[in-house]
Amino acid sequence: MAESKLVMLVDTKRCIACNSCAVACKVENNLPKDVWWNRVMTVGGPHLDAPSGTYPNLEMYNVTVACQHCENPACVKVCPVGATYKDPETGVVRQDYDKCIGCRMCMSACPYNGVRSFNWEEPAYHLDFATGDQDVAPHQKHVVEKCTFCWHRLAKGLAPACVEACSARARIFGDASDPDSAVSQKLKERSSMRLLEDRDTEPSVYFLR
Repeated sequence: MAESKLVMLVDTKRCIACNSCAVACKVENNLPKDVWWNRVMTVGGPHLDAPSGTYPNLEMYNVTVACQHCENPACVKVCPVGATYKDPETGVVRQDYDKCIGCRMCMSACPYNGVRSFNWEEPAYHLDFATGDQDVAPHQKHVVEKCTFCWHRLAKGLAPACVEACSARARIFGDASDPDSAVSQKLKERSSMRLLEDRDTEPSVYFLR
């Protein structure tokens, strides 16, 4: 089987900062209290939905921030036990909770602040029952966790939960190694940017402009 390169596109002209992607991620992955793998941020003014500039010359757009699933991930290079690793078939950066020793070196090496979280205590939840998919790996104390591109869904041929939940259809997910895929076509048609491209991490998340 040919190696694929799974990427996420976020259309900044369509994203309305509704946070459906963030909530869907939290529910699907049964995330503990105060843990968010996906966040929506406004590029513009000092807070969400605030533009920069002076009327009528205003500018504002939204970016969603999660693990960038880099092609050249800094986190993988520093993990002493191989708990953070890159899947060779898809390029997805994964996390093995059972191997993680809680050293948090991956968090220090990652240039994208806030995309990884550390469970200092036994995970606690708002509800007294689990949500989301039963194939989600149980959350553990003293481990680092992050966005997985919904690996459990990919294994079933499904798109990540955030893509399915996006009412504005601002998210497109697919294989960039296939020139006929939707993501490849969009990257040809539209200009795009990636976060902190100067860090040579080669992120797999593109923001269409």
